[in-house]
Amino acid sequence: MANSTTRDSRATASTESTERQDRGGVLDRLVPTLADSIRRASFWTAIVLPFLYVPLLATGLSTASETATFLALLGVNLVALYVGHAYRR
Repeated sequence: MANSTTRDSRATASTESTERQDRGGVLDRLVPTLADSIRRASFWTAIVLPFLYVPLLATGLSTASETATFLALLGVNLVALYVGHAYRR
């Protein structure tokens, strides 16, 4: 019984590893010469971008344009996190 559990956890780990490689491989297939630069820029963008939230949140999201700006920054940050997560792995 313990042997089947071990096999299942290995299969799961293998599947997760393959999925991570596939996600990183998409960027490598689309723009192989720029993949590392794009990952680096996305990684650092994901780190720095939240500092732009502070002035918006400090003054409040009282207008539609402030709310739209905040949501756009949040969306860009999520994309940057997704693309830059494989930087230096």
